[in-house]
Amino acid sequence: MNKNETTNEAVPLFNRGLTSVALAQFFSALADNALLFAILALAIKLEYASWIDPIFQLLFVGVYVITAPFVGSFADKFDKGKVMLISNGLKLVGSLLIFSGGNPFLGYVIVGLGAALYSPAKYGILGEVSHPGNLVKANGVIEASTIAAILIGAIAGGFAADHHTTFALGMCAALYFAALIANLYIPKLPAKNIEMSWHPNTMCKNFIQSLKVLLSDIDAKVSLLGTSLFWGAGITLRFLLIAWVPYVLNVVDKTTPSILNATVAIGIVIGSGLAAKFITLEKAKLALYAGVLMGICVVIAMLIEVRPEVLADGITHNLEFWAIQQALIPIHAMLILIGIFGGVFIVPLNALLQERGRDLIGVGKAIAAQNFSENSMMLFMLVFYTLFHSLGMSPNIMGIGFGGIFAITILIIIFKTMKNK
Repeated sequence: MNKNETTNEAVPLFNRGLTSVALAQFFSALADNALLFAILALAIKLEYASWIDPIFQLLFVGVYVITAPFVGSFADKFDKGKVMLISNGLKLVGSLLIFSGGNPFLGYVIVGLGAALYSPAKYGILGEVSHPGNLVKANGVIEASTIAAILIGAIAGGFAADHHTTFALGMCAALYFAALIANLYIPKLPAKNIEMSWHPNTMCKNFIQSLKVLLSDIDAKVSLLGTSLFWGAGITLRFLLIAWVPYVLNVVDKTTPSILNATVAIGIVIGSGLAAKFITLEKAKLALYAGVLMGICVVIAMLIEVRPEVLADGITHNLEFWAIQQALIPIHAMLILIGIFGGVFIVPLNALLQERGRDLIGVGKAIAAQNFSENSMMLFMLVFYTLFHSLGMSPNIMGIGFGGIFAITILIIIFKTMKNK
């Protein structure tokens, strides 16, 4: 081995770069998830119709789709640490706008713009602060950090929003500021493609070409489809649980659905750790089987009968709250399983896409293409969820249908992959 070669030991997993990225991601994702529940509580305070709730997320996701041709190039043209700093700055501005009484839709769009810029830089930087042999583990760290933030953010956001909406919004702004500070400790890194053209037509053509290149590679195509379905299913499940609580339990708070969403996050943290430890890049496509089990578990969860006689009627109080949690034990168990299978599913596919993307088109462009694909799927699923919800379809029926379709779709991908192999 010559002196220029780097080993796993020479670049430890938890070096300054990865630690700073993980902390910035934790605070930023924590604020993202708390902010959603704070905004939903604000929507109730402003007397918006219940079907308006997913509209906020549609706007957020729509920003990702619109900016997809440009954000990957932006991440590759500049130091990714600075890109993350700018992104969290935009999130801070958007959250402060909502906190100060400004238009919540506009504020959430600004937060979405920051998130869209942030994502390709966040994942693209992993290959620059980690040894290739540690890439799956680094992805596991970031996914675990993200899901831990979702777990804490969902509960904290729901609880704070139930008690004081303004405080919840201020807390989110403070968390974005903490993420911005963490970004300052990321080491300065060289830009990967400073000669890139800024002409919109050129960037769009390059983006379309990047998508074509990824979809022509079987490993990249499978991972792109898999991660897109995962995040589309994830965002739909989140709003299904938010709608399921008042429909089944006759409870109108935000704490209960936030706890249910946090339960899924606990499972994903466990699944992410299992995937990082036991699944290598060479075996990444085995994770598809976990996706099938995830869909089946969603169907089972929606079929579980919760006995209404032990539940509260209306706004929960302490005693009623614990009675509700006791009645929901079977649901919590299934949600943890959904999360575990989800974590095992997403981490290897993310790592595989980054590895193939780096080799084929560059990490920044690959992540931007991934964001476009994932958020297009989220947009697609959210549109149908909003439509069915506005038509009065029960959350149970929607959940059974979406879980079944998800499992069948992953099975089709598995069979197609086996056939191509």
